[in-house]
Amino acid sequence: MSHFSYKNGVLHAENVALADIAKQFGSPTYVYSKAALVENFSAYANACRENRRDDGGALVCYSVKSNSNLAVLNLLARLGSGFDIVSGGELLRVIAAGGDPRKVIFSGVGKTHEEMRLALEHDILCFNVESTAELQRLNDVAGAMGKQAPVSLRVNPNVDAKTHPYISTGLKENKFGIAYEEALTVYRTAATLPHLRVAGIDCHIGSQLLDDAPLLEALDRLIELADGLEKEGIRLHHLDIGGGIGITYDKDKPVAIGDYLGRLFARIDQWRLQQYKGAPIQVMFEPGRSIVGNAGVLLTEVEYLKHGAVKNFAIVNAAMNDLMRPAMYEAWHGVQPVLQRVSAAKTYDIVGPVCESGDWLARERSLALEQGDLLAIMSAGAYGMTMSSNYNTRGRAAEVMVDGDQVHLIRRREAPSELFALENLLP
Repeated sequence: MSHFSYKNGVLHAENVALADIAKQFGSPTYVYSKAALVENFSAYANACRENRRDDGGALVCYSVKSNSNLAVLNLLARLGSGFDIVSGGELLRVIAAGGDPRKVIFSGVGKTHEEMRLALEHDILCFNVESTAELQRLNDVAGAMGKQAPVSLRVNPNVDAKTHPYISTGLKENKFGIAYEEALTVYRTAATLPHLRVAGIDCHIGSQLLDDAPLLEALDRLIELADGLEKEGIRLHHLDIGGGIGITYDKDKPVAIGDYLGRLFARIDQWRLQQYKGAPIQVMFEPGRSIVGNAGVLLTEVEYLKHGAVKNFAIVNAAMNDLMRPAMYEAWHGVQPVLQRVSAAKTYDIVGPVCESGDWLARERSLALEQGDLLAIMSAGAYGMTMSSNYNTRGRAAEVMVDGDQVHLIRRREAPSELFALENLLP
């Protein structure tokens, strides 16, 4: 996380001290680095430009579910990003942020009639269809609107991503996608439905992959299926390999984006020239975590230090409702003190005030702390704010974006009265 570093013993986001951000905006607060977001997106965009010229092009479709703040979406839209959405609400967010709906792909296993109509009204790029029942529903909805829906089947290649079971999505037992063995039959059905247009093929096998071998294995399975479709006269216009590249949380060493895309494009070009008759095909990606994960931290204050016979606790004002990943996945996040102290360190569990034993953010961290100190929970830019809740009637955190020496409030902290404003007393 090169854009979060110490200067004179104080942790900064770019050129702004996190202590100053806490004074101005309070805590807990999510702090994002604009430079990190631009740098991470550019790793994909530059690799695409270097490897795709007149071969159909490439489109990076940022996964909105990882961080859906309007300022984040707007920044990526200005950089040329497309978007991968999983709900009608996310589509409306993209549009509100200035994103182009014609660069949106709609994934997800449970699309409603209303969401399909909304997406068709805005002429999105493609629907990633995940079941035969969804295919039939989409055909009916498009027909009633007098439209033809572009579709891609999300194929489940039964490739083990070797990641946490909750974020593994490419195995037979997962709810996602259409089984590889059934995909050809479902494509045949799609090709006969009058209000659908077969546009591509999609795959997403999981998240936080450190090695690109499973992704390249999944690509080979998609290529094999595309060859079968070509023989039946079903030509694909795009190939969507999904997302999943991981980030460094602790000692993780993820594959470099440029290296991964270089190997992937080389394999696609070889296939395109040898088996696909040289026809151009657009390549799409759905990265999320690898763009925003290490572009953000959760800033929190130590309310109390509690020293016990077995454990020491640093009780902070952030909680599992602010950052769900540790409680849900037992996920590891780095913890750095905003002010570096020279006093002796002790081993602490970092816990929040929520009334649950599962309310912890980090365990067994060696830190030199005093009550009132600020901590930065690192690598919190992805699946932090988007998974947050109002449990215990806690307002969700503020969000700020740092741009050099400037700080912009991009979402204010929720007030308690707002949390029950939609509720009514009985007469």
